[in-house]
Amino acid sequence: MRSVRVVYRKYDEKLHWHQWCHWLGEDQYGVWLGAPTNSVSQRGSELKVTQTQPHVQLFPRDQWFTAIFNDEPRSTEIYCDVTTPVEFKDDVVTMIDLDLDVIRKRDGTVLVDDEDEFAEHQVKYGYPADVIAKAQETCDWLVTAVATEEPFLTVYKTYLDKIR
Repeated sequence: MRSVRVVYRKYDEKLHWHQWCHWLGEDQYGVWLGAPTNSVSQRGSELKVTQTQPHVQLFPRDQWFTAIFNDEPRSTEIYCDVTTPVEFKDDVVTMIDLDLDVIRKRDGTVLVDDEDEFAEHQVKYGYPADVIAKAQETCDWLVTAVATEEPFLTVYKTYLDKIR
């Protein structure tokens, strides 16, 4: 199975979350990668984290977000990062994490996380006005989309089946 390196960075290019995943396919929603149980991820140079359940990740083309879909019994079903559009180069996928996260819990609750970090980083990193506006617009759209639109309803389940 083809391996792909996933690399999230912060606006100052500092390494954020990164891991190796398996290529699962591409459809109208974007590129799907999967990480099986016991896969490893790491934030910057911190200690590695071993995943206890499989998950799949969606990397849409020309969109300002990425999404992680977790297998049961994890309480967070969907975790969306607001990011710059993903760049694909060879077997590496990169993007800039813009702090805002939209989370759908398994019970259907939807929440926005890290709004304080987003506000702080606008000043610290000097986010341009158009980046701030696009990030907020994407976040607002995701709050509704994760509960009402594909691929957040059923499509991702076919990819979870592949990585299990």
